[in-house]
Amino acid sequence: MQDARTAPAPRPRPRWWTELPLLALVYGAYSAGRLVARGDVSTAVDHGLSILRMEKALRINFEHPLNRLFTAHPSIGIPSDFAYASLHYLVTPVVLVWLFRRRQEIYRRARTWLMTSTMLGLIGFTLLPTCPPRLLEARYGFVDTMAQYSSYGWWGNEASAPRGMGGMTNQYAAMPSLHVGWAIWCGILLWRHSKNPYVRAAGVAYPVITVLVVMGTANHYFLDAVAGAAVMGVGALLARPLMRLADRIAERFSGRFPGLAPKAESPIVSDGCKTSAGERIPGQRTTSADAVDAAAGGTPRAGSGAPAGAADDTPAAAR
Repeated sequence: MQDARTAPAPRPRPRWWTELPLLALVYGAYSAGRLVARGDVSTAVDHGLSILRMEKALRINFEHPLNRLFTAHPSIGIPSDFAYASLHYLVTPVVLVWLFRRRQEIYRRARTWLMTSTMLGLIGFTLLPTCPPRLLEARYGFVDTMAQYSSYGWWGNEASAPRGMGGMTNQYAAMPSLHVGWAIWCGILLWRHSKNPYVRAAGVAYPVITVLVVMGTANHYFLDAVAGAAVMGVGALLARPLMRLADRIAERFSGRFPGLAPKAESPIVSDGCKTSAGERIPGQRTTSADAVDAAAGGTPRAGSGAPAGAADDTPAAAR
């Protein structure tokens, strides 16, 4: 068994004042990258049509029947548009905060997994700008439900951006679908780390509903959703190596600037606490100590286990 004094010190607990700037930096880079990586519209349309042809050949173009269902029934289409426009901005941060507060032991890896997958998605947007189904010509059979039901929400005719702010989003960042990727991230963590059966059920339902919503609103193809799941899988595989790399960089940095290195809490319960000579911890057995005292010529203490009837040489005046 490893001695507690030789065990490696645990990493410092993440602090919110360091986590918030880090997450904001990654999300800002992601948002800015989406705007820069707009790509050529004709190229994006070609990519979208290629995906549609592939799905038809494989008979997996599930977005067509779902889009017709959402278009024909406002009771389905309108809530779906609200879900598409808002849930990934709400659920993902809530799960991240929950992990930070309640599951510190897995928070760092989960955060690294999320950020890595997001950056991989940005690479996908850059290399493969894709026209979503709703922006294809009407002859391809899709209806933009966001535009159809725009009077019910804050969005206009340009994706889920608020009216008048469509120019601040990249409508051709469809492959992979990070709506689906982030929902899978949330679902896996809720299922694995929550003890509440209703929360775990929500962890299963949320990714499934998200896949249906992104296809029914004609914002993504089915293969976009598959690519979103694949990106999250790669991000999960890269999370641990990236954490080890970050640790090595932090060690080198702390070696050069020791005053700035974060201090980890000591795993030794009594670290820094010392007892004076002869001091006993309450409730501690004292037989061994008394035996040592007796051998040195000392008087056994009361309750030290001296046999009954033993001669007592202590003067009567002292008793």
